[in-house]
Order: sequence, then C-alpha cells, then structure tokens
Amino acid sequence: MLNAPDASSTRPYLLRALHEWCTDNGYTPYIAVQVDEMVQVPQEYVKNGEIVLNVSYDATSSMSLGNDVIEFKARFAGTPREIIVPVDRVLAIYARENGQGMAFPMHAKGGAESGVTTVVPAPESRAPLAAVTTSKPASESSDDDTNPPTPPSGRPTLKRVK
Repeated sequence: MLNAPDASSTRPYLLRALHEWCTDNGYTPYIAVQVDEMVQVPQEYVKNGEIVLNVSYDATSSMSLGNDVIEFKARFAGTPREIIVPVDRVLAIYARENGQGMAFPMHAKGGAESGVTTVVPAPESRAPLAAVTTSKPASESSDDDTNPPTPPSGRPTLKRVK
C-alpha cells in the first residue's frame, strides 16, 4: 500500500478528467499556466508570468496529457509551435464557455506547492466543485487564426457556485 507522501500527484488525473468533461460536453478546455524556465510556450503571449492556453483537440495536434508534462503543437498567429507544460505548472483548467473547472496550488520557487486553492462543497451539495474565471477571456488558437491570441488580462480566480 502506498503512503500519502509516496503517492503520485492527483493533478494530472484531475486535468485529464476535466479535459475529458469539457470535450464531452462541447466546451473548450483552457489551462492557466505559471510560466518559468521549465515551460515551453511563446514568450510573447506571457503576461505577469502566466499564460492561458486553449487545449481543445480542435486547437491542438499531437496532444499528450501525461503524468509529468502536457505536450502538444498549436498555431500562434499562424505559426506552428511546440508547447511543453510541466503538470505542476498548471494553475487551473476550466471551460471557456461557462468558467467551470478547478484551480490548483501555485508552484513555489523552492519546488513545493503553496496552499490549496480549490473550493470543495459539502458532500450533500449538488453544486459544481468550483468555477474559474478570468477577467477577460483569451482568444482560441487554431489552424486558421490570422491574429495572435489575446493574452489574459488577469489571473484566474476561484468562485464557489451554488
């Protein structure tokens, strides 16, 4: 039996589950990412050390949602780019259309995660776990984009939905 310290992180499993939920329900999954030297994204779209990425199957190719990294190819202003995001740098995953999703603890510089930021309703509640919204939605990346995506103007926030 695994002890809690030896168990793998739940983050990649939750990311895959919420990505699948968005896809199955016709929503567009977005991830908010804390950018540092380990993250490979177009730096011109990074604002305040963060970037929001459209991770729908329509906007990406060769998508791999692994336990350690998320990898895919996407077009930015018509230019194909290779994107590599360590799973522990993902701050949130949410549906663009309704903001439902989940936020995760921020990755600290020393390698540890800061406090938990998700809101979990009481078991008897039928409310969604949480809603993540940004102050301004990011543009989608797709093969036919002629304009670069607009970087988000604010960091995702967590709101309890009743």
